[in-house]
Amino acid sequence: MAKEKRSLFEWLTGGTAADNDYSFEDLESGGSSYASKTPAKEKHLNIAIEDTTVAEEPDGELAVDVYQTPTHIIIKAMIAGVRPEDLDVSITRDMVTLRGKRERHTEGTAGDFFFQELYWGSFSRTIILPQEVEIEEAEATEKHGLLSIKLPKLDKGRQAKLKIKSN
Repeated sequence: MAKEKRSLFEWLTGGTAADNDYSFEDLESGGSSYASKTPAKEKHLNIAIEDTTVAEEPDGELAVDVYQTPTHIIIKAMIAGVRPEDLDVSITRDMVTLRGKRERHTEGTAGDFFFQELYWGSFSRTIILPQEVEIEEAEATEKHGLLSIKLPKLDKGRQAKLKIKSN
């Protein structure tokens, strides 16, 4: 008695309803031999799946320059077109996150543009710092659309003398 081949679903999931297998050629051929050997009840399986997820536009990634001096870590980013109230800078000892939004202020429609390369919309960028920084002493300035963040490095070798008080 010849072995019957199991369905593709059973083969993929390791189901035990049948003890037969499909060859690689059967699968690669788009199932022509699979379809001819599959029972009729398995040939026409229509499953409707409703997609309830809302497609959100991903944030753009802000381009940055990050470099160090002997005492500071410096981050620079072009934020031209971003209002200060639309920019959020979060700093921890080992990470900086920049978030913001650039509003589109053009009158043209898609068909009126010759080039459309500027990024409009939400953006974010998280930078893992190579060294811990003093967050209380961080400074941020903006000039001509260039954001500069100056982060003093944490001096782990710094020592302080503690005086003992006696009563």
